[in-house]
Amino acid sequence: MTIERIGTERFELGESPVWDHREGVLYFVDAEACAVLWYDPASGETRRADAPGGYLGAMALRDDGGILVVMDNGFHSLDFATGQTVALAEPEAGNEETGFNDCKVDRRGRLIAGSIHNDCAEHAGSLYRLDHDLTCTRLDGDFICANGPCWSPDNRTLYVADSYAHEIHAYDYDIETGNVAGRKLLTATMADDGVPDGMTVDAEGCLWNARFAGGKAVRLAPDRTVDRDIVMPVGWVTSVIFGGPECDVLYATTSGGEWAGERDTADHAGYLFAIHDLGVKVLPERRFAG
Repeated sequence: MTIERIGTERFELGESPVWDHREGVLYFVDAEACAVLWYDPASGETRRADAPGGYLGAMALRDDGGILVVMDNGFHSLDFATGQTVALAEPEAGNEETGFNDCKVDRRGRLIAGSIHNDCAEHAGSLYRLDHDLTCTRLDGDFICANGPCWSPDNRTLYVADSYAHEIHAYDYDIETGNVAGRKLLTATMADDGVPDGMTVDAEGCLWNARFAGGKAVRLAPDRTVDRDIVMPVGWVTSVIFGGPECDVLYATTSGGEWAGERDTADHAGYLFAIHDLGVKVLPERRFAG
């Protein structure tokens, strides 16, 4: 296993890495800077689109070639060339206590997204589904910070972290309808083990979880035990996704900005990383069908 630091640019809050299988590039966001980034591993080039707004939580690719972002109180389309956004659905419009945080596309092309209590203190966040026709449905609530949605390879389980409750939950997921049921606690983390942040699932059904303030990414086996523990050269690891031509490179975003009056003091905090030679692959991610 080797850990590679990508590029020379440090990001305030790297988040939401998305591998583009069509173009062979990685997208991710700098949430605090309200920007979407594009990275080409073949050339080493990075591009950037700055969007209007104060916080851009996450992004997804669309079947038509566009980009969808979750920011502020809902879902928006983004023109990468201009940075302009258009609101598609704003289910939390007028709510000053919450904002949208993370999202992922299921294998039927629906978007699942979570919101966060802005002070990370109250269970005011929710889980939403955006369908192909842009209809938005609230699936569940009682989250402090709904984060890292991802699915088991058989599509029957949806995993969602509640970061500041230090919990990862599992739902029974109906891939035909996008409905959830039977929320249950999968695992809880101790404060000194880091905050459970962004997640992805590999082809073996194991759950990979970034641990913010824990300085690592871990793999949870189906029996809930941690069977891989990757120590990173930074403390604030925010999210992970597999990419590369063979879907076997684990990309990790990190935070170089301030959080609750503190910063990660590691020299490489805020950079993008690629972790090679893990011997693990994933199923290709879908694009949003709307």
